[in-house]
Amino acid sequence: MKAYFAAAGFAVAALASQPAAAADGGKIQVKVMATAVLPDGKIDKVESMDPAIATALTGVTFDTTANDNVVPTIAAEYFVNDAISVETICCLTSHHVNGTGDLDGARLVDHVMILPATITLKYHLDAGPVKPYVGVGPTVFFVIDERPGPDATAALGATRVKMSNSFGVALQGGFDIPVNDKGMIISLDAKKYFVKPTASFYDANDTLLLKTKHQLDPWVLSAGVGFRF
Repeated sequence: MKAYFAAAGFAVAALASQPAAAADGGKIQVKVMATAVLPDGKIDKVESMDPAIATALTGVTFDTTANDNVVPTIAAEYFVNDAISVETICCLTSHHVNGTGDLDGARLVDHVMILPATITLKYHLDAGPVKPYVGVGPTVFFVIDERPGPDATAALGATRVKMSNSFGVALQGGFDIPVNDKGMIISLDAKKYFVKPTASFYDANDTLLLKTKHQLDPWVLSAGVGFRF
């Protein structure tokens, strides 16, 4: 992924040294991008814990972390005018959650699929060949098909895990580089999300064993091409 962004950076630098192509275009822009999703995943708060588990974990220090992933994304954007646009993205990203500290490496959530439904209001600057922008907007993380990890089953007796859908906010920055006068661009984009879902672990009798709130807060970094028409 580092090589991908380095190559994109060289392409941007080469394009920036050329005369700017026409920036104006139609109302719609679509981007196809490769996206790195880099979550945190640490525990923000333990909301409840079964007394037997609390006793078993006495003196144990632990936290959690979520793995990174790289996925394809599509962004669709509507331009109110050349300075203001509204954008939404579409992607699915899969993650697992591991323990840290005394539980380092323990697989607690084996699989969770996230759909980050996001809408941002963007402001575009005209800086010659480079078209930088900033944006902000709401997001909802929809969680699909989450499964407890083998270590959660062994240590907690958990047979089911439920992660909450979560509301949050996304901050955005990036820039578009016009490639030609046909509406084609190269785009680099960065988003910082602030989202705190909860994870609830249940046993076979559907008894709540453990409930934790997590600081997911991923960086989402994208590079790709777009077309405005």
